[in-house]
Formats: sequence, C-alpha cells, structure tokens
Amino acid sequence: MVITKDTKISEVIRVCPEASEVFSRYGMGCFMCMAASAETVEEGALMHDISVSDLLAELNSICPSQE
Repeated sequence: MVITKDTKISEVIRVCPEASEVFSRYGMGCFMCMAASAETVEEGALMHDISVSDLLAELNSICPSQE
C-alpha cells in the first residue's frame, strides 16, 4: 500500500502501526480520535498546518509497500 493524501488516517495506522509515532511527532494526536476513521492524511495535515508532502514522504519511508 502506498500512502497518499487521500488515505484515511485510520487505514494508515491499521496497516502500519509505526505510523502513530510519525503522527505524534508532527503533533497530530488525531490518529487516536474518532475523526481518524473519516479523515484523510491531507485533511489532518492541513488542520495542523503540516506539509502534506513531508508527512507523506516520512510515512511512506517507514511503512513498507504491500502488494
């Protein structure tokens, strides 16, 4: 799975639990709230004034692509 701006935060955490550390480092505690099931990576990043491209690069670097 390649994580994109449209991937739901809850899906990222489901396939790559280590991603919670990345979200936490960026100050995004949202991965633990109810909104995470409906919120995309892009929506979360924009709400926290975080670069979407930087966040995606880091998430994809630690979460192996699963074919």
